[in-house]
Amino acid sequence: MTDIVSPTQGVTVSKAPARRDIGIKRRYAAERRFQAYGIAAITFGLVFLFILLWTVIGKGYTAFQQTAITLPIEFSEKTIDPSNKRATDPSVLITANYPVLLRDAIVKQLNINASSKPNVRDASAMLSKSAPIQLRDMVVADPSLIGKTVNVSLLADANIDSANKGQIDLTVDEKNRKVNDKQVTWMNQLKASGALQKQFNTGLFVNGNSSRPEAAGLGVALIGSLYLMLIVLALSLPIGVAASIYLEEFAPKNRLTDLIEVNINNLAAVPSIVYGLLGLSVFINFIGLPRSASLVGGLVLTLMTLPTIIIATRAALRAVPPSIRAAALGLGASKMQMVFHHVLPLAMPGILTGTIIGLAHALGETAPLLLIGMVAFVANAPTTPLDPSTALPVQVYMWANEAERAFVERTSGAIIVLLLFLIVMNMGAILLRRRFERRW
Repeated sequence: MTDIVSPTQGVTVSKAPARRDIGIKRRYAAERRFQAYGIAAITFGLVFLFILLWTVIGKGYTAFQQTAITLPIEFSEKTIDPSNKRATDPSVLITANYPVLLRDAIVKQLNINASSKPNVRDASAMLSKSAPIQLRDMVVADPSLIGKTVNVSLLADANIDSANKGQIDLTVDEKNRKVNDKQVTWMNQLKASGALQKQFNTGLFVNGNSSRPEAAGLGVALIGSLYLMLIVLALSLPIGVAASIYLEEFAPKNRLTDLIEVNINNLAAVPSIVYGLLGLSVFINFIGLPRSASLVGGLVLTLMTLPTIIIATRAALRAVPPSIRAAALGLGASKMQMVFHHVLPLAMPGILTGTIIGLAHALGETAPLLLIGMVAFVANAPTTPLDPSTALPVQVYMWANEAERAFVERTSGAIIVLLLFLIVMNMGAILLRRRFERRW
């Protein structure tokens, strides 16, 4: 310590308190800077998250509504079955000229001169090209409709749907938009009469893939994702928990187990596309399982999820206090009884949390599924895990590559559905952990 004697007052002054005060101020300033950096980092992340969600939701919420046009359809026998052969040949109901029924109905509804081919063509274009299929399915399911006039709600064309939702600027020149002035006038006429209106888009959750945006849906992708998650859960949970219990409770500590632990940790960091290459070479090329099948996708995602579940389960087992093990063994329990009757139930919250997070990670994977062929165009819902299928993230990828502007809202709508599934799964993991967690 250095002392200084003041020549004027004769008082001895020490430098140590001043230096100590300066050091304390610097530490406080460094702490405030660190807190500011942390708050700035969190704010930075939240801003970008808000921008992402705002963009996706802003473009995708309209996908949950669909424009429909209600028309009185006259199921004319002259058009559907002029020779009255449906009793002996039901195929005539499938091959009937249903577009003529739609054309006549909309021409009559709009009071258009049927001899004006351009007007008839533009009016017919306001209906979806899937509308004839809808009429065909109705007649095949109920042939008694023939000869009757029934009000039918039909999907509007994607361009009419976009114009009705305000996604097409109708103030620009007619040559620069896909909806002409006549169709805009007819659209307003149908709106005024109540024949054109927006309704909840159930087809988004029921229909399969389609080249027509207004008819495309997530039905196949939802079923395929369900099959994937069931396969992953059925395989990864028991295998991962069994491997974790053996490595943590029964395996001897030697070089072999150390090598296994290192490889498990490395596998958790392997890019997902590598698992897709493995599934392609082993499950499809070597074993011969069908491409685009949910079974192959589930096996690939199981391999990808196993390291995550094993690591989470081992961490949950280590979190159980050693006194629990010692008490169980001291009371005469065998090692297996100690593990399965005492340690495993206490570690179950952590195991469930790790499993759900692993499943959520697998649900959002796209790259490995692309390599095993789940990017195929599938219009019919799969009935078994061996049927061709797709998944939610792959459906998002496929729609994002489509040229039609109406697929933009379909893509964002599918992202919203996928995010909702991921949020529900992660919230389930948090609730399960809080419900069963015990603090020691």
